[in-house]
Amino acid sequence: MNEKQLMKMTEMTLEAWNNQDVEAVLARYTEDCMYRDPNTGGAIRGRDAFGRYLTKLFEQWKMTWSMREAFLLEGGDGCAFLWHATLTPASGGETFEIDGMDLVIVKGDKLHRNEVYFDRMSLFGT
Repeated sequence: MNEKQLMKMTEMTLEAWNNQDVEAVLARYTEDCMYRDPNTGGAIRGRDAFGRYLTKLFEQWKMTWSMREAFLLEGGDGCAFLWHATLTPASGGETFEIDGMDLVIVKGDKLHRNEVYFDRMSLFGT
């Protein structure tokens, strides 16, 4: 995958996340995907399990993600990208702004491995 293709994939994936559309997000991932973030308590494996996680996540949070920078991995099979996000509890309340990074490995035109890194304590306010 070249840099232009990877940037397009990243933009489409962020759009699906920003729309909080579970099916659209899942369509961007391989059937045997692996997803991990500071809230998952370990790796989530497979699209079905990932879909259950996303459904709960999207019920709890209103989120907006934007890419700050992206770095293509040598060989074109993935990237690391820095992002900024705003998260507001779905029930209302304080909006949190956080920055983080994703490590993404692709297979074909889909995400296969997605590891998300951010300071989870920033979601607990000051």
